[in-house]
Amino acid sequence: MGFRQSLSLGGITLAAALGGIVSAADGPAKSPWLPASPQALPRWRGFNLLEKFQQSGNRPFLEEDFRLISALGFNFVRLPMDYRTWIVDGDWNRFDERVLKEIDQAVAWGGQYGIHVCLNFHRAPGYTVAKPPEATDLWTDGETQRICARHWAAFARRYKGIPSERLSFNLMNEPSRIDGETYLRVARILVEAIRAEDPERLVVADGLNWATKPCLELRELGIAQATRGYTPFHLTHYKATWVGNTDWMPSPAWPRPLAYGVVYGASKPELQAPLVIEGPFPKASVLRLHVAVVSSRALLLVRADGREVFRHDFVCGPGEGEWKEAVFKEEWDLYQNLYDRDYTAEIPAGTRTLTVEMTEGDWLQIRSIGVTLAGEPERVLEASVEWGRKPTPLRFDPGNRENAFSTEQAENREWLWQTAVEPWRAAQEAGIGVMVGEWGCFNKTPHSVVLAWAEDCLRNWQRAGWGWAMWNFRGSFGVLDSGRPDVEYEDFEGHKLDRELLELLLRY
Repeated sequence: MGFRQSLSLGGITLAAALGGIVSAADGPAKSPWLPASPQALPRWRGFNLLEKFQQSGNRPFLEEDFRLISALGFNFVRLPMDYRTWIVDGDWNRFDERVLKEIDQAVAWGGQYGIHVCLNFHRAPGYTVAKPPEATDLWTDGETQRICARHWAAFARRYKGIPSERLSFNLMNEPSRIDGETYLRVARILVEAIRAEDPERLVVADGLNWATKPCLELRELGIAQATRGYTPFHLTHYKATWVGNTDWMPSPAWPRPLAYGVVYGASKPELQAPLVIEGPFPKASVLRLHVAVVSSRALLLVRADGREVFRHDFVCGPGEGEWKEAVFKEEWDLYQNLYDRDYTAEIPAGTRTLTVEMTEGDWLQIRSIGVTLAGEPERVLEASVEWGRKPTPLRFDPGNRENAFSTEQAENREWLWQTAVEPWRAAQEAGIGVMVGEWGCFNKTPHSVVLAWAEDCLRNWQRAGWGWAMWNFRGSFGVLDSGRPDVEYEDFEGHKLDRELLELLLRY
């Protein structure tokens, strides 16, 4: 069935909506189309394009992006869109034909340049991960579900006849805080609306828990699923302002020892455990603990082979004190003050084991640990202060000048496989096609770290048979105009090209 088949949407035919745009059927598209089914997605490689990602930045898609993506050797774009961009005056029952034609144009450019286009409702009627929240709830409100289904039906009707090798629908972005049965109930409504108009359309659903966990309940719908490539989050979103407080994130490194530095007191018995550092410490040494946030009160002790060498009672309160900032938490009626300062303990020569523990109080964060052996430079380990993780047992090797600290597990390629790929094996074995709908690192992560981490991700996805779409093409995650301060950019078609990142992507 040709791209120009007459299809109606509110009295407007698709052929008219395209306004004479050349499609792949008419033009010289050279890239082969890859077979695509819900059970077996191809290894697409490409990018997210953000022209309709937010209502405030709504603008037409750019042919230049499709041309460059194709010319650079990629074959996929995902279009994360805000439904408010195509409705009239905030009325979700009225579609703006002018904006829909801009989406038509992007679909046509995909055909012209041999690029698969995936349409995504990043903000759907009644659902968003962004701000402000929607006024109604897609998961619970029947009328909202009807409207969202009507929107997807409109797109299905508009693009009926375009093969699924060229076009797919991604239902919504990163559902969270719902269970599989709820997701199935709503997804069924949307998928049935799509298939009532176009039974052959390829549909992809993001996984649960911000697309990190497969939803096996969706298997009965015969749709594929998408995951994310933002693991570990503290590396990919380092200093990203839109995620809120990033103070808990350690400085990015890859690979890095998997170290957690929150010490819990008796008020959290299920998490209370000492932070243990196994030596030896052959010389007299200084242990440095950088304390970040303290909750309410914390009596912290350090012991060297069982003998107390440090004791400090942290007591939070208002006004000025040894803390950097007093922070009152109304929801818990207590202070959680930011100390952001170092505390040191003298460690006797010959010590074998150090323990850092809280004998009384709530909790405190240790952001970094340093050990200085007499006459030698300090060796430092940064720790994550992710909530809910017990302190990590550490090993200290005095003979290792570069990486003195180690743990039983490190953040590395195998850890990525176990954490981010292995959970999806059951989905693939159940006949569910999988791809990575978004991935990348914000431009505050050092470039060398980005390249090392990205290669481990790409090798894993190649091994798993997954395609991927980086967030974004142009901008802070992408290969063009990313604004990284530590990249030697190449001038390319009026843009700043990150050649090292590009060549890495092309290898996988």
